[in-house]
Amino acid sequence: MYFLFSEPGQAAAGGGAHGAEASAHPTPAVVELVNHYLGEPVHHFQVTYTKPLWERFFSVFGTTPEKVFGEYKVENAIPWYTVMFLLATLITLALVWILKPRRLSVDEPGDAQQTLEAGVVAIRNLLVDNVGPHGLKYLPVIATFGIMILVSNLMGLVPGLMSPTAHVSVTFALGITSFVYYNAIGIRENGLAGHLKHFAGPIPWLAVLMFPIEMISNLVRPMSLGIRLFGNLFGDEQILGTIGNLAGDLFAAVGLPRGPWLLPVLIMPLSLFVAFMQTFIFVLLSIIYISEVSHGPHEEGHGADAHGHAEGGLVTAPSHH
Repeated sequence: MYFLFSEPGQAAAGGGAHGAEASAHPTPAVVELVNHYLGEPVHHFQVTYTKPLWERFFSVFGTTPEKVFGEYKVENAIPWYTVMFLLATLITLALVWILKPRRLSVDEPGDAQQTLEAGVVAIRNLLVDNVGPHGLKYLPVIATFGIMILVSNLMGLVPGLMSPTAHVSVTFALGITSFVYYNAIGIRENGLAGHLKHFAGPIPWLAVLMFPIEMISNLVRPMSLGIRLFGNLFGDEQILGTIGNLAGDLFAAVGLPRGPWLLPVLIMPLSLFVAFMQTFIFVLLSIIYISEVSHGPHEEGHGADAHGHAEGGLVTAPSHH
């Protein structure tokens, strides 16, 4: 949304060099402020320590860090997506603190309490329906995924801010975090041997074929999670930018003041839908991955659980209790 309020041509001058996508956007004022005060020491650290390591690594592929990351400058020492994600973290903490009621009320809950409870209950029901009652112990991490990603997605609709989830570095980091988390759950509950045995499938004579297939499928999940989230958020920003530019050109052609925000505002409900839907998909897939490796005390092996769904996690509609 930030680029809709910038002057024509400003986008080409701004942006970080750490990613090709950033060059299409102006640099938010908060990013410039952070690099103004912290960019110099970070840039010195990068040039002194990390850049030589990247040079040796990329020399194997016949390229350089500059061609991959862009020019090393003080102005982009801390990339915009890093600043935006840290800001999303602060906004998330502030939002939970604001919505968390000082006194819980069953009879007369306030609007803030009902809003927070609606999100928590929705994730809770997804965990119970797909993992089982024992899945409630994963609620804090899954709920953190949900609110962090939702806040990050919605930041792109606020003038002066950008969605950190519109950059692959952030979405891949989220995908890797989910990957590490559910595999750690599998190893902790089943042991390393039992977790690896899970990839072999229930039929012994097919294990030689199933194990490499399941292992590859498991290893590409961080990439699929990251690309799906990035692609939808980045694509949404590009659509808003294109429509905004077309609107500005149209207004200029008929002699009206440039108003690139006018038409994008009309399709803002679609952007809200994308933000919420992509959050739901990431959370749901993380829950399904957990359901594959986590089994309650009454469950045996990889059979169906108490809710009757088979290995892999059957997606069921949340039940409301």
